[in-house]
Amino acid sequence: MTSGKAVVLAVSVAVAVLTVPVQAQTGGPFPEEQVRKGAEIYSQNCAPCHGPRRMDSQVPVDLRNFPPEEKARFVTSVAKGKNQMPPWGGLIKPEEIEALWDYVMAGEK
Repeated sequence: MTSGKAVVLAVSVAVAVLTVPVQAQTGGPFPEEQVRKGAEIYSQNCAPCHGPRRMDSQVPVDLRNFPPEEKARFVTSVAKGKNQMPPWGGLIKPEEIEALWDYVMAGEK
């Protein structure tokens, strides 16, 4: 391998390693920045009812244990509301709902 190719390979490997989604730290394949963004959105909009750590004894849904295979239900509930939860779809953008999902699934550090 020529030195130019070796440098390109080394840079490519470094970039790949640095851009791998956070897994070991957050418990899932969620980009750290996305989880951080979701945590901010959660803190501002969701924590008053769901509690600061994704669970409040007064709310029947413990978000710490939300089933990972039910993402569609989560997105629909956030966007359109459910039971006593108001719809947030007009206030929270789809990419922000995605960040919320990542935060809920990744959990607290």
